[in-house]
Amino acid sequence: MTIKLSDFEAGEKFDGDYGDALKDVQERLADVHFKHIIYGNRTILVFEGWDAAGKGGCIRRMTAEWDPRYFEVYPIGAPSSEEKDRHFLWRFWKNLPGSRNIAVFDRSWYGRVLVERVEGFCSQAEWKRGYDEINEFEAQQIDGGTNLIKLFFHTTQEEQDKRFARRLDTPYKRWKITAEDFRNRARREDYVEAIEDMFKQTDTRWAPWTVIDGNDKKSARIKAMTHVAETLEAALPEGLPDADPELVKMAEDAFGYKPD
Repeated sequence: MTIKLSDFEAGEKFDGDYGDALKDVQERLADVHFKHIIYGNRTILVFEGWDAAGKGGCIRRMTAEWDPRYFEVYPIGAPSSEEKDRHFLWRFWKNLPGSRNIAVFDRSWYGRVLVERVEGFCSQAEWKRGYDEINEFEAQQIDGGTNLIKLFFHTTQEEQDKRFARRLDTPYKRWKITAEDFRNRARREDYVEAIEDMFKQTDTRWAPWTVIDGNDKKSARIKAMTHVAETLEAALPEGLPDADPELVKMAEDAFGYKPD
């Protein structure tokens, strides 16, 4: 079914105690992360969306209870000269997760078919070819045993403008807003077309998109974090393994350990 951004603009307020709901989903995610480590899984989380749509705030809260040794957040900006000299996927291959790790991409390879397409940073042939290259790249990761979750945070123009204004009014948040944000805003219709083409071409059976209505930040965070928790829970084995017999024997010899 075709994904339309206009279907994700209700902005319904969070129903319930946000503090309790946030704590619950963070604890759930912590349990999932420990299990992810124990079973040696690999996971890629892709966060895409409009400027000021809430990606960063969600990532901070999602990872708050995770063991920092086993995840990395990659904020993706413009490619360096070295990266421009190679295939556009090269810089992402370098940061794919190993066993027990989660790689969180705050923006991603989808820049090829979004900002690079709209702003003319690549040719039409390159961004059109990018769809197949991205689908094949993602299929390779999944076939190799890596979990892949893709989230897109959507806000209306009205809500984005309110957030831009709040950033300008808040001294410690002003660094978040740049001239590039306004350049992108001026081409919103072009971006909507590119985003919906992206969904049409890359919302695959093996790597589907989940669109988050970001007009209410609290609802968006809980929905996105819950989706990540549910998806990883389904991907991980049930239960936990028994203690390593060799370690049990070592503990018995060291201090007389007896299993409960």
